[in-house]
Amino acid sequence: MSIDIRNISKRFGDFVALDNVSLTVETGELVALLGPSGCGKTTLLRIIAGLESADNGSILFHGEDTTDQHVRDRQVGFVFQHYALFRHMSVFENVAFGLRVRPRKQRPSEAEIRKKVHALLELVQLDWLADRYPSQLSGGQRQRIALARALAVEPKLLLLDEPFGALDAKVRKDLRRWLRQLHDEIHVTSVFVTHDQEEALEVADRIVVLNKGHIEQVGTPDEVYQAPASPFVYSFLGNVNLFHGRVDHGWADLGGLRLEVSEHAGVDASQAVAYVRPHDIELSRLPLPESLTGRVDEVRRLGGLVRLVLAHANEKVEVELSRERYLSEPVEEGETVYFRPRQARVFLSADQGGAVSDYVI
Repeated sequence: MSIDIRNISKRFGDFVALDNVSLTVETGELVALLGPSGCGKTTLLRIIAGLESADNGSILFHGEDTTDQHVRDRQVGFVFQHYALFRHMSVFENVAFGLRVRPRKQRPSEAEIRKKVHALLELVQLDWLADRYPSQLSGGQRQRIALARALAVEPKLLLLDEPFGALDAKVRKDLRRWLRQLHDEIHVTSVFVTHDQEEALEVADRIVVLNKGHIEQVGTPDEVYQAPASPFVYSFLGNVNLFHGRVDHGWADLGGLRLEVSEHAGVDASQAVAYVRPHDIELSRLPLPESLTGRVDEVRRLGGLVRLVLAHANEKVEVELSRERYLSEPVEEGETVYFRPRQARVFLSADQGGAVSDYVI
């Protein structure tokens, strides 16, 4: 089932949670709403579910206007961050709950309920826990049961609000891979809220990046990471180095670094910032063409990755190298090295309209 979100706005007093937001989710997609706290992502999810009403705009499910439809009529499954399982019910009864409370004419027989619940517990790989109670389960197991309960009513749409936010890092990684595999099996249209960039990049078909009630960018994980549409998206998705300077007629001068930025050929002496990922910086002990110098302040070994912190012009610059690359030419703290960006993205200042161009060597 597709979702068409049209011009949704929502205020809470003087706070603007959503400001004229429009978005389409295609049938069978797994879409992440990503952004910092207070950006509007959970409010948008609750409006889709019918748990919150919008001040303006409309929500369409597969072309049908559901804006004024009650939550119980939307056929939506909702998974909360803190599970919301019934503590006095067994795992089996928690999953069966949505089926048992249906009107008598729509309620399956007891045999059908048992068959369906056991099938769902097998799907989430927890059939062996059917007789246990929530207090006897781990956090990851509770979240899988919550998902099975949401799926029991055969929702046309699955909504998940920070589904792994209450879990530790290892369990969270395992469960998000499992969710991706599960979605590939059942293909139910799904929208999940997260503030975890890595989670969104790993799980989603498309990512919607929100900021202050507005959509900054919509795209595949590769699109939003490799080609951010704004400085906010660049900064929010992963680590980034900023090099401040000016753009003048197609050239960016950034504190000793000169880059050609042809898209700004008509720009006359404007302030600009180059955004460079730590892994997009080339490092050498010998001078490089169009390079800068820096002193190695820190060397951090992080498993298969080595992160260097360089001091340059009263700024800190992060460089990420593979362990193999670092070991081929190791540098130590206190050394002077040469570096240059392999790829940079240059944005003009906000008062210049936020234009952007790419630089690749």
